[in-house]
Amino acid sequence: MNQRPQAKPAPAISTSVEARKLAEDLMDTMSALLGIIERETELVRAGKLHEGMALEPQKTELARCYAAAVGQLKASQKPLAQSAPELLTTLHRNHDTFRAMLQVNLTVLATAHAVSEGIVRGVNTEMQRRNVPNTYTAAGQRAAPGPRHNTPLAVSRSL
Repeated sequence: MNQRPQAKPAPAISTSVEARKLAEDLMDTMSALLGIIERETELVRAGKLHEGMALEPQKTELARCYAAAVGQLKASQKPLAQSAPELLTTLHRNHDTFRAMLQVNLTVLATAHAVSEGIVRGVNTEMQRRNVPNTYTAAGQRAAPGPRHNTPLAVSRSL
């Protein structure tokens, strides 16, 4: 199996200069990631799924950077709270905004997924309904179709 090597966690900060640098890097990463997420949300809402999917590599890389920065921040929370409490408050506020926008994005993506799944299920149901013979049992009940009457549905994701 190909496994990615685990990155070593960054050392905890020890000075206020390092704390400010970490906070600035985290806010820059959150800002860039938020920009990508907002763009993806706009594209998915407009039905431009292929263009939205093209943002995935950027989003993945920024999410990786974000997770690394948050991990370093957690490891350095106590020194950061002592040296720059106002910076920590600003980070929490920005993170709350970021989380709210991420929730909107996840809602839009879940809606798009549900709609597309509903369309595929509807097409499949209609195909199966048209391929099932209309027969009845001796008791006058509609006969359940056997497995040989099921027609497979193939979907091309390359379109």
